Amino acid sequence: MTAPQFHTLLSRAEKAGLHRMPFASDLALEEAAESLDYPLHRVNLAQVTDKEAFLDTVGKALNFPDWYGHNWDALADCLTDLSWMAADGYVIILEHSDAFAAAAPADFAMALSVFQDAADTWREDGIPFWTLVGTSGTHTDWLQDME
Repeated sequence: MTAPQFHTLLSRAEKAGLHRMPFASDLALEEAAESLDYPLHRVNLAQVTDKEAFLDTVGKALNFPDWYGHNWDALADCLTDLSWMAADGYVIILEHSDAFAAAAPADFAMALSVFQDAADTWREDGIPFWTLVGTSGTHTDWLQDME
């Protein structure tokens, strides 16, 4: 997909949600997010193998406020607030998720559920909230491709 194609897609709140990170599209995706003035945050999960590390890594990558409680409810609260980086849309890339998915499949599924719920909440306000999951494994075969 090209940057103009991503630009069109990223602006559509009804299409936003949880998706597989498109292969070899980093630059085009970054260009599209930048052209829309959407913050794009990369969350490197390469060293994450448990819930605590996931919550800490996400909190740091997204610059969560001091009141962030490092639990699923606090993650949901922060993802549906984002007042410290107000924008017309958001793109979050969960990079290198395979180790977390393999080591803690239930927590990985819960984490993705929280991100999908956040996208659903933002969609009600017409704001696109994209979470792209970077994986090379079979733990996320069920994820949709961006289209």
